[in-house]
Amino acid sequence: MTAALISWGKGRRAAAAIGAVSLGLITLSACEKPTALATVTAGTTTVTAEATPGCDGDGKVLDKKTIETCVTKKGGETITVRPDEKVRVGVDPSVAKSGWIVIGGGPVMREASKETYRSFDAETLFAKQDPQTGQTTYVKEVTLQVAEMGAGEGPTTMWHFTLKQKD
Repeated sequence: MTAALISWGKGRRAAAAIGAVSLGLITLSACEKPTALATVTAGTTTVTAEATPGCDGDGKVLDKKTIETCVTKKGGETITVRPDEKVRVGVDPSVAKSGWIVIGGGPVMREASKETYRSFDAETLFAKQDPQTGQTTYVKEVTLQVAEMGAGEGPTTMWHFTLKQKD
């Protein structure tokens, strides 16, 4: 009789284990692939964001209309920056592998970076150049854009952050 109870207990444990594994597989199959993150740090403050809604081509180059919309978007996570601080921007290794650029008040990188981390002077990010006169002015708030670049064809994903200059 004891043998019957022991084998019945093993059967229940086996059934519970099979149920747990099945539930785990169902849960995993319902998960979406996580999106890559971009991070901005100034001083001791760090903000992290997922791709801006509507600006993620899921690995494909964004079409011209989407790029125009994404480039003009404002907002995103906000961080306050002192004029003399370094602003550090970081991306996931998968983004670095593709290459990425940063745009502040104007373009701040000459070519795409393959590194996961870059540093910029805050002054550079808040500088805006007038295309007609060539004169540089400094703004108090800027939308910092981080763009993952496709194979030289244009951005595939964009992240937006708001940088506010601390008085």
